[in-house]
Amino acid sequence: MPPEILPRPAPIANDEYLARRRALMAALPADSAVLLPGASLVTRSRDSEFPFRQDSDFHYLTGFPEPDALLLLLPGRPEGESVLFCQDRNPLMEAWTGIRLGAEGTVREFGVDQAFENAERGERLEALLDGRRTLYLPLDSPEAMAIADEVRTALKAGARRGARPPEALADVAPLLHESRLIKSESELVLLRHAAEISARAHVRAMRAARPGLAEYHLQAELEHEFRWQGGTGPAYASIVGGGANACVLHYIENHASLRDGDLVLIDAGAEFDLYAGDITRTFPVNGCFSAAQRALYALVLEVQERAVAAIEPGVTLVELHDGVVRGLTEGLIGLGLLEGEVQARIDDESYRRFYLHSTSHWLGLDVHDVGAYRQGGEPRVLAPGMVLTVEPGLYIPADADIPEAFRGIGIRIEDDVAVTASGHAVLTAAVPKRIDEIEALMAAK
Repeated sequence: MPPEILPRPAPIANDEYLARRRALMAALPADSAVLLPGASLVTRSRDSEFPFRQDSDFHYLTGFPEPDALLLLLPGRPEGESVLFCQDRNPLMEAWTGIRLGAEGTVREFGVDQAFENAERGERLEALLDGRRTLYLPLDSPEAMAIADEVRTALKAGARRGARPPEALADVAPLLHESRLIKSESELVLLRHAAEISARAHVRAMRAARPGLAEYHLQAELEHEFRWQGGTGPAYASIVGGGANACVLHYIENHASLRDGDLVLIDAGAEFDLYAGDITRTFPVNGCFSAAQRALYALVLEVQERAVAAIEPGVTLVELHDGVVRGLTEGLIGLGLLEGEVQARIDDESYRRFYLHSTSHWLGLDVHDVGAYRQGGEPRVLAPGMVLTVEPGLYIPADADIPEAFRGIGIRIEDDVAVTASGHAVLTAAVPKRIDEIEALMAAK
């Protein structure tokens, strides 16, 4: 019998995209404009492209799914404040690449004020931006900068007939990314759904695991579930690392055999309507933890659960990370992998031999989502609507000074957590992470 199909949540409504555009324009000075390109198709090889994925900022303001689009926001413009340029309608090309909405369809389906096909872009951009004092755009986008330079050059050339090019360029990213950091209820619905799909995929991989399979077999189980449930696929390159491969933080080769007696670390998440899930679980290939594996795993789990429990408004990611570092350092000393006093080993960063990364990152339209981690030079405090990961780990090198039973063991445990007014909600709790739960699940397969 095929796996259950989850009901799809409602997409984000056009009214919300409109509210986002209006909020951004309300934060801009008078006589300004926003210029924001969407993503383009990227060639994979010869005439084959990578699967298209819309730019996250562009999607956040429009929901528009086609490549090679351009958004202008023009506060106070009587004819309409939002103008979207889109691909031309071309029946011959559409026979190969699919139907395009065109200008009329874009206005009808996505609620922008005006739309024009790209064939008209050159002649209309100058008029639309004439007289706008400051042009806000992503300053790290070569495409956006090239468009802005072309328009400003053309308007400067028309200065004698009264044309007024933008006087300044400003980065739109800080304003836009601050908005993206706090998720709306409709965004949280999509993030919960991406997390639920991801959780089902991890459970499926646990049930499938056995010695003699390859890492890519578990990857196939994960990514089948992502697609089966209507996701677009992985939110990032799936990590399936058996044995010592788990000690490579971004291991994505996924081609080694899974050996009896080893752990396997899976860091993988589904993307659904462009929102990301991000889960890591580590479990024994044969379904039973060895004594050394159990000791290390119990340590990581303890500090992970303690960090999750501490999440509430007013806490900072620095406080979460410091608590994880202290807990792991204490545990490493207790296991004989470090020596001396806890604070001394924290101060000299000896723990970094075994724990190399931060504990958390933002999650949303990007798996490492946008939003400043500091404000006014101080660590940012958590607030309702933020979504973050909690992912401590230990990665024990196979060095001669390490007790043999611990060598080459890599463990990471990661959950997705939404900050709520009263504390937090774990979006990925459906995947077992306690030792007895994992062993029971794998024994029942």
